[in-house]
Amino acid sequence: MKRSDVLDAANQLIHGDRAKDYGDAHENFSAIAQMWSAYLGAKIQPHDVAHMMALLKIARLRNGPHDDSSCDGCGYLALGSELSDK
Repeated sequence: MKRSDVLDAANQLIHGDRAKDYGDAHENFSAIAQMWSAYLGAKIQPHDVAHMMALLKIARLRNGPHDDSSCDGCGYLALGSELSDK
């Protein structure tokens, strides 16, 4: 898959059905951050959630190339950048 295709797919994911299914990214990642913070006993920010989800996708890529994980990872990093600005 070409790099531009990966980025285009990631853009479609974060602005398409996933946004419709899961709602506003900031609200969703804030809820996840609160739950992870309570579980871990450490303060987790919404952008940390996005970065850790990207790391999960990168860990999966250690087993070999997978277009879905590459696209998802790019999407999570883009969301993390946006959430860091809030």
